Amino acid sequence: MISPLAHVDPKAQLGENVHIDPFTMIHGDVIIGDNTWIGPNVTIFPGARIGKNCKIFPGSVLSGIPQDLKFQGEESTVMIGDNTTIRECVTISRGTVDKQTTVIGSNCLLMAYVHVAHDCVIGSNVIIANSVQIAGHVSIDDWAIVGGSSAIHQFVKVGMHSMISGGSLVRKDVPPFTKAAREPLSYAGVNSLGLRRRGFTSESIAHIQEVYRYLFLNSLNNSKALEEIEVNLPATKERDEILNFIRSSERGVMKGYFN
Repeated sequence: MISPLAHVDPKAQLGENVHIDPFTMIHGDVIIGDNTWIGPNVTIFPGARIGKNCKIFPGSVLSGIPQDLKFQGEESTVMIGDNTTIRECVTISRGTVDKQTTVIGSNCLLMAYVHVAHDCVIGSNVIIANSVQIAGHVSIDDWAIVGGSSAIHQFVKVGMHSMISGGSLVRKDVPPFTKAAREPLSYAGVNSLGLRRRGFTSESIAHIQEVYRYLFLNSLNNSKALEEIEVNLPATKERDEILNFIRSSERGVMKGYFN
């Protein structure tokens, strides 16, 4: 159902059973999947690619041009996966020449007033709480949770199954499976509760905790800690995910625990 008070460009491609409420504007070069609901006063600019069964609440602006002075009008997109909910007044900028796209995965929840800047890549099953501000080129992996009113610096990477405390200033990378809190942002333990909810065994969680003891609790620098981990701890999917994340970090990882 499309309200007669909505404006939908004839060049927009709508799937079956798409619902569009009054005073919403859908530009051309937009694709919207089946069974997606778009509330009133939403603006969807060219380049948006929205999956099936999504919910987009009032006041959201999707695929607006980047707030980047280097942007020269190049064609780019915003990709949003299936079953994702975008709450009130969320803004998502499309990509620049860097990645040419901004990506939001499937089964995500972006709460009210979230901003996702250009060239970000957000995985699936991610929860971003109210008023989180995400700068350009940020990467957030699957199952991460970002607490409300946090601000994430450009080019930061947030690992899978991690949880960032509300109100955090995220200037460094947050490794997978961790909780991040305090100021400056630092290691606050393994996200044990979240991991149990997602089916991780007690043995796997204990192994992850042991990896982070070397990294954050033993007064070793990262290079030495990585060497010790490889020598002393058995190889597992989780161990290798952590090691690869630390080694590929360009901004450096958050601090270890401190009193």
